[in-house]
Amino acid sequence: MEQSRFDARERARELAKQSLQRGDAIGWFEALYREAAGDTGRIPWADAEGHPLLLEWLATQTNPRAGATALVVGCGLGEDAEGLARVGWQVTAFDVSPTAIDWCHKLHRGSPVRYQVADLLQPPAEWQQRFDFIFECYTLQALPVALRERASASLADFVAPGGSLLVVTRAREPDEDPGSLPWPLVRSELSRFVTLGLVEREFEERESSHGLGPARHFRARFERPATKPGS
Repeated sequence: MEQSRFDARERARELAKQSLQRGDAIGWFEALYREAAGDTGRIPWADAEGHPLLLEWLATQTNPRAGATALVVGCGLGEDAEGLARVGWQVTAFDVSPTAIDWCHKLHRGSPVRYQVADLLQPPAEWQQRFDFIFECYTLQALPVALRERASASLADFVAPGGSLLVVTRAREPDEDPGSLPWPLVRSELSRFVTLGLVEREFEERESSHGLGPARHFRARFERPATKPGS
């Protein structure tokens, strides 16, 4: 299994490099899912249980109110979306890869999750401040630095008044070499959400073994105030 995950990650890096050389920062996602041809072992982030840092966080929360909406960003094969649906969220989950979304429909037949194709860099206008909870895991770290500000603005814009954005990403210090994809984020990149109108409510640096061995992660939650200051 460990070797399989290593091989899958190296292939993802190769496809990403080829895509970036063509000036396409996100096309490699579709190429990876299409090439995998239904084999989850060829998707380096596939995990039937969902991300452990999401599941751990959910275990500390009360169930959402009836009708509360959640959005899963870059949902991949849907594990995190299904985990949120199980505790009562009305979930929309999207991915830029049509093959990934088709795969979700096949894996999760009868699921209440609404899976759809969408692009974080050009999201549907009707999603503006629509969702009570947004989960973003590993999407920002898979984007070149030049695109992260735009992607972060989209993420912040999804959050409804009183709603939250939970971000999980690999972590590094500012003086550390980011290495190759996935590029770990520094804390200041997450602080950008504050300048976008959200308030930081939780921040933790954690170790997670999701993927190839333990690695440093940030888990942070940001909230849009329910009312404007002074109102």
